[in-house]
Amino acid sequence: MTPNQIIDQTKSKFTQAVGHLQDELKKIRTGRAHPSMLDGITVEAYGTPMPLVQVATVSVPESQLLQITPFDPGNLQAIASAIRDNPALGLNPSDDGRVVRVRIPPVTEERRKEYVKVLGGKVEDTLISMRSARHDALKDAEEAKKKRELTEDDYNSVKKQLDELMAKEKAQIEALAKAKESEILTV
Repeated sequence: MTPNQIIDQTKSKFTQAVGHLQDELKKIRTGRAHPSMLDGITVEAYGTPMPLVQVATVSVPESQLLQITPFDPGNLQAIASAIRDNPALGLNPSDDGRVVRVRIPPVTEERRKEYVKVLGGKVEDTLISMRSARHDALKDAEEAKKKRELTEDDYNSVKKQLDELMAKEKAQIEALAKAKESEILTV
């Protein structure tokens, strides 16, 4: 394995880890309505489970309100039930026969602190997966060095590049976490 292959493979794993973290951060409530809050909802429509975005549009007319407009009004009750039955959201939708409205309750200070703890756990999970990827890359480089595919200088270069890459990605993750934390704690 060449040094560039090792670095590229690790970059790819780091990018996946950061992308996963960004997806997870969208799911953490901040007290403001956001269409991505309903990303994980599946609706029983036409006899099959479908993602909410395939059966309706989600908009935010007010900061504390989500409005779901179904493409087919016949799916209105199924959409409301899917949101109501999701225990992770804890939301109570109402419908007027054309659209489903979901009022987002204000988040208490205690709940905000819990969300910050959840955020910290997700960040740590991401950092652990990145450390694991770096460890695997170093192991690959070590094996290549033993097989004489890499020189000692190449090995040290790979190690230095991995550490620099890890530091850069860690700074990006910390910036994402800090921004999300301030978003959560803003009343």
